[in-house]
Amino acid sequence: MHLRYRKVPKDSVHHPVFARFYARMSVAADAKGGIAAHRAELLTGLSGRVVEIGAGNGLNFAHYPAAVSEVVALEPERSLRQLAVGAAMRAGVSVDVRPGTAEALPVEDAGFDAAVASLVLCTVRDVPKALAEIRRVLRPGGELRFFEHGLAPQRRLATVQRALDRTVWPKLMGGCHTARDTLAAIRDAGFEFGAYRALRVPESGPLLPTSPCVLGVAYRPRADLV
Repeated sequence: MHLRYRKVPKDSVHHPVFARFYARMSVAADAKGGIAAHRAELLTGLSGRVVEIGAGNGLNFAHYPAAVSEVVALEPERSLRQLAVGAAMRAGVSVDVRPGTAEALPVEDAGFDAAVASLVLCTVRDVPKALAEIRRVLRPGGELRFFEHGLAPQRRLATVQRALDRTVWPKLMGGCHTARDTLAAIRDAGFEFGAYRALRVPESGPLLPTSPCVLGVAYRPRADLV
């Protein structure tokens, strides 16, 4: 097997103020906003070796099924990574938390049965490069499980999203962008779609710039050469 993964600086992403805010907000969103149920749906049926991209504070870890033999969880932000280590110790499966960015995954070619991207593609600096890396580290036929917010189908909200992305939102939200077209990016990266669905988060209440979401699965083509 040809190995061509790259090492990256441990603190190549550093948003300490946002990390503290996100750690509190994400726990509340899981409990009150229905996110925990979406995480469980996202990870149902996984097995084998999994790489999680941008693991944050590790809220997915509790939802991995027992058939998963190992999770390699990559998180570039130091404060969130420390929280993820604590979550890994409480998980029901083996979780190895490591530093690493989506655009340069420090893991081997075709070494994983599945990859998980959960509320992270909005923040990566180069989405096509990140998806190319995910495709590289999956075995042919391996799954990409995704749960992401993105571009609204409603014209008015999409206009608001694009305005926010050009101004204050990325600066305030740790590099997050609200108007990225996740499905188009996954398709353009050469993945083959399985089942997916659009959803609104939260299901009720005001429509937020981050409310339009997609949840589903795509596959690295089996015809890919390793």
